[in-house]
Amino acid sequence: MTVALYHRPGQDGQALTFTAEVRAVGESGGTPEVMLDRTAFYPEGGGQSGDAGRLVWAGGEAAVEDTRKDKASSEVWHRLAPGAALPLPGTTVGGEVDAARRARHMQRHSGEHLLAQAFARVNPAFEVAAVSMTGPECHLDLRGDPTEADVRAAEALLRVTLGRDDLTLETPVVDEADLDRYPLRRETKVRGQVRLVIFRDAAGDFFDVSACGGTHVPRAAQVAPVAVLRTERIKSGLTRVTFMAGEEAAEYLSGVYRGTRALAQSLSVPVDRVGERVGALGAELLTLRAEAESLRAALAGALVAAQPAETLGTLSVRALTLPDAALLAPALAAVPAGEVLLVLAPGGRCGVASATPAVRAGEVLRAALAVTGGRGGGRAELAQGSTEAPEAFFGAVRDALA
Repeated sequence: MTVALYHRPGQDGQALTFTAEVRAVGESGGTPEVMLDRTAFYPEGGGQSGDAGRLVWAGGEAAVEDTRKDKASSEVWHRLAPGAALPLPGTTVGGEVDAARRARHMQRHSGEHLLAQAFARVNPAFEVAAVSMTGPECHLDLRGDPTEADVRAAEALLRVTLGRDDLTLETPVVDEADLDRYPLRRETKVRGQVRLVIFRDAAGDFFDVSACGGTHVPRAAQVAPVAVLRTERIKSGLTRVTFMAGEEAAEYLSGVYRGTRALAQSLSVPVDRVGERVGALGAELLTLRAEAESLRAALAGALVAAQPAETLGTLSVRALTLPDAALLAPALAAVPAGEVLLVLAPGGRCGVASATPAVRAGEVLRAALAVTGGRGGGRAELAQGSTEAPEAFFGAVRDALA
């Protein structure tokens, strides 16, 4: 089994350089891999992504793009860049973990633990069912149906907690028989020796205790800020809480503020009044849309009324060509009583409206489009679609009516 230097006592998550011996080389899915006797590269697991970095040896080096653990053997394999040279088994290599990537992973994982504990303190029913921290936007899937008010309460509690700057990390390995001495947030399925991740304050009081094999920040304050971006109901009645933590959250919130400030400037209002101004503009837009619809209906009605009717057998028919496709629906709605209205608009948009029981608009339109090409349909009173041969549409409809 590979010795996990990322769990080195007193340096949890802080060991970034090391030397090791190559135990084996191989390939997985076309990607070259190296297995070492010891490593500081954390392998993907527990919702946390694997580390990246590089390996160096006499006469060569290779980028490590990801790290995985073999579930059967617990050996850690380092996935190298495609086409990379491979050191021979027995070679001594130097390893260097990408410090920036490791820091982001630790902030995400510690942020997940601390936010989950905050939700548990708001309501013990908010139990974690699943987690994911493989990208800047992380997920907590919670039971108990937390509301928006619960989310705000959890954020507020965590903001106060992280502001104290006295919550520090401990990672003892304890026998499963001694687990009842610790207030575990979640029951663990791990047996034998269990690694705990504990955040405890200066007075010795526990804030969060979880069984976990991931890497974490030494001080809880390093995950600030923790921001919940959204919540959504997912399968099995769970609520997915999407959040960001640490530097990634700070960068995101800074970008949101810059965008909001630019919007505020364009609206000539202070940043704190953007929501109010946008709400007012939304109400104004709804009013203008209603006015525009009313004007379109009036114009369409006037155009229909101005178009002379023709007699086709026993039918009174009007054929109208519109200047704007937006007038199609209101024009069809303005068909005079007892008549049939044929309408053609830019882009091949077309329609038939019938105000007489003798003509079923949907059937007539489908018959015309079978001749001119296109698609469409509707009910007996009104049908719409598009034709591939606008110049032949009116003739095809007249033939269908004959």
